[in-house]
Amino acid sequence: MLKLLREKRAKLVAEMRSIIQAAEAEDRDLTAEEQATFDEAEAAKSSLDARILRLEGVEASETALDAIVPAASRQAGIVRPPAPEARREFESVGEFLSAVRFHPNDQRLNFVEGVGAEHDENGLAAEFRMDNDRQGGFMVPPQLRQTIMSVEPQDAMVRPRANVIPAGSPPDAGITMPALDQSGDNPGNVHGGMTFQWIEEGGEKPETDAELRGVTLTPHEIAGFVTVTDKLLRNWQASASFIEGLMRGGVSAAEDYAFLRGNGTTQPLGALNAPVLKLVNRQGANQVSYIDLANMVAVLLMRGGNPVWSIPQAALPQIAQLKDPAGNYIFIPNAREGFAGTLLGYPLRWNNRAPGLGQRGDILLADWSYYLIKDGSGPFVAASEHVKFTSNKTVIKIFWNVDGAPWMHAPFKEENGYEVSPFVALDVPA
Repeated sequence: MLKLLREKRAKLVAEMRSIIQAAEAEDRDLTAEEQATFDEAEAAKSSLDARILRLEGVEASETALDAIVPAASRQAGIVRPPAPEARREFESVGEFLSAVRFHPNDQRLNFVEGVGAEHDENGLAAEFRMDNDRQGGFMVPPQLRQTIMSVEPQDAMVRPRANVIPAGSPPDAGITMPALDQSGDNPGNVHGGMTFQWIEEGGEKPETDAELRGVTLTPHEIAGFVTVTDKLLRNWQASASFIEGLMRGGVSAAEDYAFLRGNGTTQPLGALNAPVLKLVNRQGANQVSYIDLANMVAVLLMRGGNPVWSIPQAALPQIAQLKDPAGNYIFIPNAREGFAGTLLGYPLRWNNRAPGLGQRGDILLADWSYYLIKDGSGPFVAASEHVKFTSNKTVIKIFWNVDGAPWMHAPFKEENGYEVSPFVALDVPA
């Protein structure tokens, strides 16, 4: 029955789309006859939506009952007719969130107690009010986690370019990644304390133990909230792309900001606050010059990778007018062509999560392959109707665990003593 109703609904949607496409192809509004046909189809679809929602609720309840009928009841002669085979996966983020809010007994949901709860000084879970009086939340299914967390490079700067360590087991445990201790003077620092010398035949061989330091990452919890109307949440087919877009954008922005500017206390250590950052004094206050950028490239650790510029959009007018010492524009040759996608050979990203123009770190040239991200548990989702009960709205919370930090502890001195770094930022004038 449910399959048949869905097929009817799909035909109605196709009919409505064809009416709109025909009018748009002729660059006109709907005729009176077309509008009447469209309204009739839309009304029929709304009726089908309500029937489908009711049937889905009944099927979910029957499936849940089949799972919890005890053996004693069966022995007593209580026999239930076989229920339809339950679907194993959610079609979209919207359907998943609708189930969290309206059908928490859906067998496809995986409730995890205790996650996301606040903890007291003894480490015990404190009260957490976001999922219908139970501490914890529903784990986002693996196929939807990929949808939310896997962001494209144009949406996030750091995660697609960094070294990401999977959650593992236990997912929120800290992990220490080995790194060569390359502090101190050259040439010993270049190979983490190993030194080399030519020896005669039969001569004493020197000890060449490498010195190692660790980069410890312990996933920290981060949470975000979004409020949606119950009506929108029930119509998950329509709300799926909207809510998914909110979550993807929110997750991307929250992580990117922390990986760039986090202080390392209960949150990732951002590149702009890490000891590895190499600062270059700018020529003039609140200005960006060709010499500034050339000086930054001059101290970049060049070991392959894919360094990328991070520049606030407020700097665009100055970047567009950059000239070399001969007076030639270096970024845009004329007013007819669009802005170049690279600057001095490296990709450029306009990044309004960066500090404002003129502040330390507003311009950053970074090779993010030298940045480590440790994923933890999650993401999890919890929903509460209590906060906005009188306005028929639901507050949805998404929370997950993650940590991040640069792989190097300090700028690196080459064999000739020249200091470079994979993270180079423009500073205020000296």
